[in-house]
Amino acid sequence: MLTFEDLGLGRGDADYQRTWDYQRQVHDAVASGQRPGHVLFVEHSPVYTAGRRTLPEERPFDGTPVIDVDRGGKITYHGPGQLVGYPIVRLRDGMGVVDYVRKLEEAVMGLLTDYGIPGGRVEGRTGVWLPADADRPERKICAIGVRVSRRTTMHGFALNVASSAERFGNIIPCGIADAGVTSIVEEVPGDWTVEGVARDLRPHLEAALDFGSE
Repeated sequence: MLTFEDLGLGRGDADYQRTWDYQRQVHDAVASGQRPGHVLFVEHSPVYTAGRRTLPEERPFDGTPVIDVDRGGKITYHGPGQLVGYPIVRLRDGMGVVDYVRKLEEAVMGLLTDYGIPGGRVEGRTGVWLPADADRPERKICAIGVRVSRRTTMHGFALNVASSAERFGNIIPCGIADAGVTSIVEEVPGDWTVEGVARDLRPHLEAALDFGSE
């Protein structure tokens, strides 16, 4: 069983620190068996977060504050127009962190396929990417950074629904300088909403994180 909760969707006002504190509460309950796996769908107010591998030169060059977090990966941006997902689930025996990341990628790629967007993987890099074309380089549409403690996951993925090019332009996103960043609306123009994308992603996550059926 997997439960879901929406925080700030359609408003883009979920405070990162408060959400992180809440994540830890849920994580403790899931890790101790007090509740089933739980997914937080969040639309944050603007914030930069830096994983453990972030280098000084990858931080915002205008002095914008950054929250240092305990996930893997480097620096990224969260804000309105982006669907952030925090699946807090117990991993089955034998499943490693990389296996779990692949499951998250699988769910997002399935959603993008439904939208007619050719999302895929790039060797040596996490997240979901679109291939280079005549006008643009490889570009990331979904970033992933996770932490596992007590066999239970925290943090998760950030799927760009609307464009935030000006915010990503203030950092080297995920420490990658030789590729771009994109969003669903930039690839398939339309009236996309974070709430609608979250609704469409839910069954893909339920299938990908159904470890009991494996």
